[in-house]
Amino acid sequence: MSRARLLPGTVTALLAVALAGCAGWGGGGGGSGGANSIDVLMVNNPQMIDLQRLTADHFTKQTGITVNFTVLPENDVRDKISQEFSSQAGQYDIASLSNFEIPIYAKSKWIAPLDGYVGADTAFDQADILKPMTQSLTADDGKLYGEPFYGESSFLMYRKDVLDAQGITMPAKPTWQQVADIAAQVDGKQPGMAGICLRGQPGWGQIFAPLTTVVNTFGGTWFDAGWNARVDAPEFRQATQFYVDLVRAHGETGAPQAGFTECLNNLIQGNVAMWYDATSAAGSLEAADSPVKGKIGYAAAPVVRTPASGWLYAWSWSIQQASEKKDNAWKFISWASSKQYEQLVGERIGWSSVPAGKRSSTYTNQEYLKVASAFAAPTRDAIAGADPRNPGVQPRPALGIQFVDIPEFTDLGTQASQYVSSAIAGQMSVTEALDRGQRLAEDVAERYKSRAEG
Repeated sequence: MSRARLLPGTVTALLAVALAGCAGWGGGGGGSGGANSIDVLMVNNPQMIDLQRLTADHFTKQTGITVNFTVLPENDVRDKISQEFSSQAGQYDIASLSNFEIPIYAKSKWIAPLDGYVGADTAFDQADILKPMTQSLTADDGKLYGEPFYGESSFLMYRKDVLDAQGITMPAKPTWQQVADIAAQVDGKQPGMAGICLRGQPGWGQIFAPLTTVVNTFGGTWFDAGWNARVDAPEFRQATQFYVDLVRAHGETGAPQAGFTECLNNLIQGNVAMWYDATSAAGSLEAADSPVKGKIGYAAAPVVRTPASGWLYAWSWSIQQASEKKDNAWKFISWASSKQYEQLVGERIGWSSVPAGKRSSTYTNQEYLKVASAFAAPTRDAIAGADPRNPGVQPRPALGIQFVDIPEFTDLGTQASQYVSSAIAGQMSVTEALDRGQRLAEDVAERYKSRAEG
């Protein structure tokens, strides 16, 4: 999760809808087309803007289907999608959703299953989609409700030259203790350079994206299979104490305010020697104008008790259940998430802009590997090793690695994160922070226990 992920929601009581954006880039509002058109509501990330620019000259020319895009910033698009899909107004046929929302929306019957389309469209090659992506977009009923446009996991990024100067070799699959030891050894060995950057900024999609993966591999969990809150359990406490101690002792300046962007800038500017975060960051680190291009090594997400610990996230396509143009909607999804579209982006825009992280074939494409050789294999391995249904050492009541796939988690995670961020700032102890988080988690747990009993 390379940016903060704000409230998606699935019930009116959880929505705080404040639509502050408007359609951009000549997108046209929803419901504006005729029978041979579709309306797509999507986030304004760079890969999505590339898609919009390529659609008319390629997809529309091939199919005759006009695509009307409504493009919004991430916070605004999540609110608008929640409002649109919960009401089943049918104004939009397709929306960009993540693997957080899709299982929740599927349970609410807001989006349509795609299995029939996938089965009939053999050219799409569902088997080529990385298995963890397919798993994370499949609901409890066993049906597939989304197709990924691009995806990410997490790994450890480090300055090879800085470690080499100290005679340190980074293991391909390090433990968290090894990472902490290396952070201590390289901290301050170059002027102004801290040992590691770890997110400390509050937010369920900020600090708790990496921290929940640490909790998982230490043996902890937000909730056990019986919906008992476990935020103050020894394993959760040990993981959080380790994380807070590491970033306080050898982390970046201003850690309580540091999120993805701040850590990315710190590594690029030479202010830190290591960073654990999203695989999607590698493209910026290896960009032609990056001062650290060629200097970064990539290792698997650090572990303690689990074989892997990387997270899993994907911007994906889903069809609104109320859409009357599902066949045409699938044709667009099939094209936008296809191997052929990746080839088109590589040839027309550049291989560094390919929406990667979803298909096995991407990682055998030699043209792509020419620009992504430093991080392609570690990214593929991180995604392939992610297990959204079994990310820890015990059964879980809900899907998710770096989140718990329930609508209440956005609020729970964000509130609890404020306490942990305060612990990083030295304003409270980890014990106090997690005691407060436990009380929040217990409130959520009681709702699910009551539903199960009812």
